[in-house]
Amino acid sequence: METSTKPKARNLSSQAPAAGRPQQAVKFARRTSSGRIVSFSHDEDLDLSGDFSGQNDYINYTVVMPPTPDNQPAWPSSENKPDEPTIRFGSKAQNASRQAGEQEDNYGSRGGSGRSNDKAKMERRMSIMKSNNRSILSSSQTGDFDHNRWLFETRGTYGVGNAYWSDQDKYGQNTELSMSDFLDKPWKPLSRKIRVPAAILSPYRILVVIRLVLLCFFLGWRVQNPNRDAMWLWGLSIVCEIWFAFSWLLDIFPKYNPINRSTDLAALRDKFEQPSPANPHGRSDLPGVDVFVSTADPDKEPPLVTANTVLSILAADYPVEKLSCYISDDGGAILTFEAMAEAVKFAEVWVPFCRKHDIDLRNPDSYFNLKTDHTKNKKRPDFVKDRRWMKREYDEFKVRINGLPEAIRRRSKSFNSMELKKAKSLAREKNGGVLPSEGAVDVPKATWMADGTQWPGTWLDQTTDHKKGDHAGILQVMTKVPENEKVMGQPDEKKLDFTGVDIRIPMFAYVSREKRPGFDHNKKAGAMNALVRASAVLSNGPFILNLDCDHYFYNCQAIREGMCFMMDRGGDRICYIQFPQRFEGIDPSDRYANHNTVFFDVCEHWMVFKVRSTFNESIAVAEFQGRPLADHKSVKNGRPPGALLLPRPPLDAPTVAEAIAVISCWYEDKTDWGDKIGWIYGSVTEDVVTGYRMHNRGWRSVYCVTKRDAFRGTAPINLTDRLHQVLRWATGSVEIFFSKNNALFGSRRLKFLQRIAYLNVGIYPFTSFFLVTYCFLPALSLFTGTFIVQSLDISFLLYLLTITVTLTLISLLEIRWSGVGLEEWWRNEQFWAIGGTSAHLVAVIQGLLKVVAGVEISFTLTSKSAGEDEDDIYADLYIVKWTGLFLMPLTIIVVNLVAIVIGCSRTLYSEIPEWGKLMGGLFFSFWVLSHMYPFVKGLLGRRGRVPTIVYVWSGLVSITVSLLWISITSENRGKLEV
Repeated sequence: METSTKPKARNLSSQAPAAGRPQQAVKFARRTSSGRIVSFSHDEDLDLSGDFSGQNDYINYTVVMPPTPDNQPAWPSSENKPDEPTIRFGSKAQNASRQAGEQEDNYGSRGGSGRSNDKAKMERRMSIMKSNNRSILSSSQTGDFDHNRWLFETRGTYGVGNAYWSDQDKYGQNTELSMSDFLDKPWKPLSRKIRVPAAILSPYRILVVIRLVLLCFFLGWRVQNPNRDAMWLWGLSIVCEIWFAFSWLLDIFPKYNPINRSTDLAALRDKFEQPSPANPHGRSDLPGVDVFVSTADPDKEPPLVTANTVLSILAADYPVEKLSCYISDDGGAILTFEAMAEAVKFAEVWVPFCRKHDIDLRNPDSYFNLKTDHTKNKKRPDFVKDRRWMKREYDEFKVRINGLPEAIRRRSKSFNSMELKKAKSLAREKNGGVLPSEGAVDVPKATWMADGTQWPGTWLDQTTDHKKGDHAGILQVMTKVPENEKVMGQPDEKKLDFTGVDIRIPMFAYVSREKRPGFDHNKKAGAMNALVRASAVLSNGPFILNLDCDHYFYNCQAIREGMCFMMDRGGDRICYIQFPQRFEGIDPSDRYANHNTVFFDVCEHWMVFKVRSTFNESIAVAEFQGRPLADHKSVKNGRPPGALLLPRPPLDAPTVAEAIAVISCWYEDKTDWGDKIGWIYGSVTEDVVTGYRMHNRGWRSVYCVTKRDAFRGTAPINLTDRLHQVLRWATGSVEIFFSKNNALFGSRRLKFLQRIAYLNVGIYPFTSFFLVTYCFLPALSLFTGTFIVQSLDISFLLYLLTITVTLTLISLLEIRWSGVGLEEWWRNEQFWAIGGTSAHLVAVIQGLLKVVAGVEISFTLTSKSAGEDEDDIYADLYIVKWTGLFLMPLTIIVVNLVAIVIGCSRTLYSEIPEWGKLMGGLFFSFWVLSHMYPFVKGLLGRRGRVPTIVYVWSGLVSITVSLLWISITSENRGKLEV
């Protein structure tokens, strides 16, 4: 019994020879009043007899502690005294161990014979704490228990918890728990808010309040101090300044409470992709995502750019079986169709290559153009060889894409020649062997596919039923639905070695909705709704990711970043997540503020990641799949873990036929599509209107800024294209203002700051009237010799100085918490003046014509093609394309230049020069011209390439203004002489 109950770890005598060296043989003991020596240590079981005795006996000794007042023995009873007179290291250590075991057995048997063996075992392990033999753990004459010595010198248990857990102990009936069961990973938040530090936000808010008070005092002072010499000039300036103050309030209020957010991708993986009782095989329990890519014209949106975007989507770091990609070709071009077929073929090697070597940037064109070290953080020895082979394959892929237009043209010409021969042969047979006249045999010049069938979309030589705006619907699933299990590759001498690499690629489908004359196709919003219906039939992913054809995945984990918000607690109340747009190919100086960082990083601190809830047959399924996991009591409307582990059903012919039917042009007739369902119609900025409708119904949204940019794209660096892009945005805002989507008519569910932000979206283009007027005021002041105030007194100068300083400080604080550079802020200010005097003004005029006269607003697709000069990547920057949008900014520049000359001349040759008014007019004129400087550089282009119309218009404006001033001056002199 003694040997059976004694722990095995205590008998170390048999383990000492195996260890090769003895344990430490030093004992601390106390001499009792009876002369006995009692050890302080608990390790009394070291047996050094045998190989370590004899010549090594000097290591077996006992250190006797003298009986000091603070160190006295305290035996609770004499019957518990040890029997052995001395406890030493050596042969008697085993006897001491047996005695300790007997004491443990006696204590364990007090509980009665009815206790279970497990409980007795636990009680024996706890016997050191509960034994009456407390003298060895007593530290003073009072008999207080020395807890510190017990922790270091005993082998007791700590109980149950996530700090300590013994696999031998069991609590409860038939429980098999481990320490991992106590971890809180399933309930760990997937995202969190990071507020701007109070050291930055508090001064920012204080400055906003101070500037608001100053503006009120300044405008009050301006109203109370009119300029009697030029009341018309004073009145125009007062109206403009009041509007500018109102516009500033609309812009600054939504920025009063900025919030940053961060995600936890590790927690997302632990929650949805780790083995668990509900998911024993560790399959992905994430919901499906359908990625939409839109394109309309292969001439302005090159197929190679679109193909690289599709490749980055197919290679995204997301479960293959949960990802689907759809491209909407609103032009029905065969060039886009065959380019996508080539992209899918190249994806069969590009996607496994990215997975094998863990490539972050999965757009092949951007990846191979990187100037950094490609071998950094790459561990596989065959990476250099694989990359060289892949670069060669991509170069061949680009050659095939760029050669598609000529290949399609030659193929179509060959097939049309064959069809003409067949038609002539048939006509000869019907005419008795005589060939009719040339006009009698007519064969349409069709566009042919590679398999010898006619292209159902837009032909190269457009004709009825085969032209833009008049062609059949096309849906082609180019890749099958991937298997639910991983498909590992094999070594291949001709290709790469993909052993142990998943070679599946997501499902990809080409969609071109049907278009017929007489139907309103609703531009891009109609194309997106067609994709919603087709994808609901084919894949029915609960989430939609909407991208332009030139915006690719710069961060391969961007979808996971979005899922951290959608799958977190409260994710069922989020309608969409928007990522900031980042651009490449911008000139180093960013002349036209194409990066637009002030808007994306300051003003939006809203439409890319949306929840699907728009197709009747798929609402219930998609809504259930899009719920967060019900793994915590705070999740009220969640789905059970493991509900999305089943594979998707394979596609069959009836399913594809149904998907083709829902993209027909008549499907939306007499339905709520575009009004209550899907993307909202009625504006060229369909994303803003759709987002407003969601917020108006009480949904939330999230603005997600990732450490590594989620997406990157291209932006027009040409002045004309840039102004047309701004014109489209401003036109959409004007349409929103004159529609029922105006924020003034929003519901009570719309929050105050949201209402202010949406109101600013609809109102900001109208600032153009006041901005144009204010830009002419300095010139008018110089022409007339007057100013907006009676005189430049100290009050006006102090108000002007304090308002300018507070605005500068507010901008600096915005720059600090957003990370925007000072140069970027100044470029944004410059292009605000350029766009406000050109594109915004035209947008307001177009909106008024649409409301009053019913004139439809034209839509110009932004060109994404490169310049003609292949040696200069910024060649487009110097191309001057004349447009009517140039007229107003050019007029403002010429008028101010002429006014500066006239004002200086009149003051210099005046008998009583008024230098104060001249300085005021010159200051504001130079302020206007400094904002127009990028516009002037855009007009100049390369040296010697200035359009003639610029000189002609400048001359006409200068002559007109000069003659007008001479006429007015002569009339004034005549009145004075009379």
